Amino acid sequence: MYGVESHRLIRFLFMKIFPTITCLATCLLSSCSLLDAQQSNACPVTEVVELPVSANTCPEPQVIERIVTKTVAAPMPTMANTAGKLHLPIVGAVEWARIEPAGLWVESRIDTGADTTSIHAEDIQLLEKDGKRYVSFVLIDALTGSRHPQELRLRRRVLIKQTAGPDQRRYVVRMWVTVGEARSRIDVNLTDRANFEFPLLIGRNFLTDTMIVDVSRHHTMTGQKQSAND
Repeated sequence: MYGVESHRLIRFLFMKIFPTITCLATCLLSSCSLLDAQQSNACPVTEVVELPVSANTCPEPQVIERIVTKTVAAPMPTMANTAGKLHLPIVGAVEWARIEPAGLWVESRIDTGADTTSIHAEDIQLLEKDGKRYVSFVLIDALTGSRHPQELRLRRRVLIKQTAGPDQRRYVVRMWVTVGEARSRIDVNLTDRANFEFPLLIGRNFLTDTMIVDVSRHHTMTGQKQSAND
């Protein structure tokens, strides 16, 4: 009877414990396989190779483009030749003027403060011909020193008040005066301007509605100066 019971107990234990043991054995075998696989997939040890050390030398620099800095003065702006609504020509404080009928080029002072124009004359005399009055006088060419006798009809006499010295009475004649492209037949009084720098003084009776004066300029009519020197 005890033998039958023992046999049943052994059979019971075998049926309950053997699957567990089998499962544990399978797990152990799988773990060993995984470890072997991980060890087989491990990275190989890298071999360190020492290379010879050489000194790095840079090539000599080469000049590709040379930059030179220069200081250049800015060009002066172009000065206007005309001004005002009428675009009148601009002249300087000193210009060359042509006097006719004598045909002389005379260096003149442009004076907006003077009412009339005056010119240096010598040997001034009043003449009468056929009941008409004339004035004879001599104009001096400042460039050559040559004398040019003139005889023109008397226009009138004027009284010029001087700031220094006594008042003067002057004869007035009519002449053609040309400055630049402006040419007018105007009254010119005859006087002694030997002590003045310029033999001709051009006043408002020529300048009005004809040109604009810029006192910062002078000798703007270069072509006329060359003609005068010729």
